[in-house]
Amino acid sequence: MAAVKEAVSGLVYDDILPVAKAELPWEQLKGKTLLITGAGGFISYYVILGILAKNDMDATDITVIGLVRNRERAEKKYGTLLERKDFKLYEQDVCEDFQIKEKADYVIHAASQASAWHFENDPVGTLNANLTGTAKALEYAKSSKSRSVLFVSSLKVYGAVHDGSKVLKEDTTGYIDHTLYKNCYAQGKRAAETLCAAYHKSYGMSVKIARPSYIYGPASMEDDRVWAQFLANVVKKENILLKSSGSAYRSFCYVADAAAALLTILLKGEDMVPYNIAASHSDITIRGFAQTAVEAFPERNLTLSFAKKEDEQETDSSLFDAAPEILDHERLDGLGFHAGIDLKDGIRRAVMILEERNQSC
Repeated sequence: MAAVKEAVSGLVYDDILPVAKAELPWEQLKGKTLLITGAGGFISYYVILGILAKNDMDATDITVIGLVRNRERAEKKYGTLLERKDFKLYEQDVCEDFQIKEKADYVIHAASQASAWHFENDPVGTLNANLTGTAKALEYAKSSKSRSVLFVSSLKVYGAVHDGSKVLKEDTTGYIDHTLYKNCYAQGKRAAETLCAAYHKSYGMSVKIARPSYIYGPASMEDDRVWAQFLANVVKKENILLKSSGSAYRSFCYVADAAAALLTILLKGEDMVPYNIAASHSDITIRGFAQTAVEAFPERNLTLSFAKKEDEQETDSSLFDAAPEILDHERLDGLGFHAGIDLKDGIRRAVMILEERNQSC
């Protein structure tokens, strides 16, 4: 059986090691089966690698089932790890009835279309993945008599908050225009959380909810999210050009920390009590993220510039602006979780892994 340490690069292994070594009640998972949808995504990848590495280190005998939409891409991502007896992939659309033979003791539903490209070009598919896909995952968990389900929601459920808040707490509710197709993702996540509450009430199911902030890391060079484009610029040794002032203030969290946070919520969180996933040391503006990406590799002599001269001066927030997308994570802290990777370190890790991946292609 291929050990994780042998199947991935040293950089990736060092990255996922904190997930495997997280102080969690792993005994709850010992000898159990966990299904994770969206296993082709980069957050799910870190969760799965962390669990398999835990099996290698402590013989926890956790079986992981990954549900993917594209098996060929998943096989390239996981490689020889698919030869392991404790890891299996199923290929299907999450919106169809699950064709999984095994029953799962735990389910993490992470399948979603989180790209702005999908919001614009496939709003129906984006909405279905969040709503129909969640219904299918919950039905599977119900038929499996799973011990618990973790739904991976989003900070986008908060909408536009105009109450003077400086941070978004889990009980905050803002405005979302439900007649606008571009809100297919945010509205789909909101509806899916309500669906989770309905299954919890109607069937007594244990359902946990995670609301991640902007999760960054070594996703791919083609990722259209703004932080991913900055990382791609650094990999290509290109200067970063911002086409706006980049003054939007956001919570970021490195993917390895996010993976450990998801497992923390699954194993230690309360039912139907949402938990924000964020890291205060990584709350920053878009231009601040770009500047940090430049500063993380001073030897490359990269620069940050702006397409419009008027954007060079960072704008101050107005009383009429919506609350910034800064997540309060005190509730998650109460479970004993603390994000350990600061922004500059996370950017360096991500860029080095992306470079290594590109060289091996």
